[in-house]
Amino acid sequence: MPSIEIPPSPDAITAPWLTEVLRRAGALDPDSSVISFVGEPVGAGVGVMGVLVRATLTYSGAPGPHAPASVIVKLPSPFEENRAQGVSLGMYEAEVRFLNELAAHTPVRVPRVYLAEIVSGTAEFAIVMEDLGHLEIGDQIVGLPVPQAAAAVRALADVHAAWWGKVQVPELEWIPSVVHPRIQGLAAMWPDIWVGFNAKFGYVLPAGAFEVGEQVKTRYWCLMEALGAMTWTLVHQDFRVDNLFFDDLDTDSPVVIIDWQGLGRGPAVYDLAYFLGGSLTVEDRRANEHDIVQAYHQRLVQRGVSGYSFDELWRGYRMGMLSGLSTAVLVGATFDLANERGKALVEVLGSRHFAAAVDLGALELLP
Repeated sequence: MPSIEIPPSPDAITAPWLTEVLRRAGALDPDSSVISFVGEPVGAGVGVMGVLVRATLTYSGAPGPHAPASVIVKLPSPFEENRAQGVSLGMYEAEVRFLNELAAHTPVRVPRVYLAEIVSGTAEFAIVMEDLGHLEIGDQIVGLPVPQAAAAVRALADVHAAWWGKVQVPELEWIPSVVHPRIQGLAAMWPDIWVGFNAKFGYVLPAGAFEVGEQVKTRYWCLMEALGAMTWTLVHQDFRVDNLFFDDLDTDSPVVIIDWQGLGRGPAVYDLAYFLGGSLTVEDRRANEHDIVQAYHQRLVQRGVSGYSFDELWRGYRMGMLSGLSTAVLVGATFDLANERGKALVEVLGSRHFAAAVDLGALELLP
């Protein structure tokens, strides 16, 4: 059971609850309290698994030097279908456990967390964390500028290098892998969700993309088994623009990574291909991906990864473009997209990921 009551919805967040959260986290002095707050939704249409609320706080007394002016509260999606997906895929629990157990051992910036609680096996969870609103965030639909993409890839390499070859241990079995039975379930769904995606979003597919989807729909599990045969590390599995903040004033750690709900174990190329395939415009990816992948490889080597050649990485990167398709197809076919931005997000993910698979001749590597 959680150690503190979890608000069932944004409307249930109260000043006393925020007071207790901050006091437990050591961020608020005992002689002060949150007497009121102004709540506003953040990132409407960006995520489909949860909702974010910015709470701008007013304190009584002297709150102390560590009391934040505002916090972000993360709660589950209001849509039952999306919550059910979050529970069945273990996404809510994965993020809470990452923040509580693994973030301190992962050399990358994440928001300061004041609370991460969940009722295990349910969608009843709450995360209260640092407000990063003063930092720069990109726009998935617009696409990430190439210099920021290169910085993000270096941060990603730091995560991968830290856990390279270290995640296939009993104490991390709770983290789903790319060959988890749930992935088999997704593979079984592929023919149906491919039909559903085409019915809703087939118009976004570039030339040659339909054939890619037709081949992947019956061989997705073979693809994931082939990826699963590569060296495993900790993978974010939703590493994209909307989950990254950029801090130009911090030259050592300019990238902050949020939203660890998709946490998994598998090959590094899963994250790398998903990021570059979906977060850059097609034109920017075509012009810069080889150089960026080389920079990623150099960073891995600098961080101690050995015996992994660039040629091996590039081949895996091409194959990884086929796995990146699944998010666009699954979300487009099955999720309740709350507004026009959610729809536009699926459009860009679908068009970019399929274009990348076609450009790189990824079908040649499909088992």
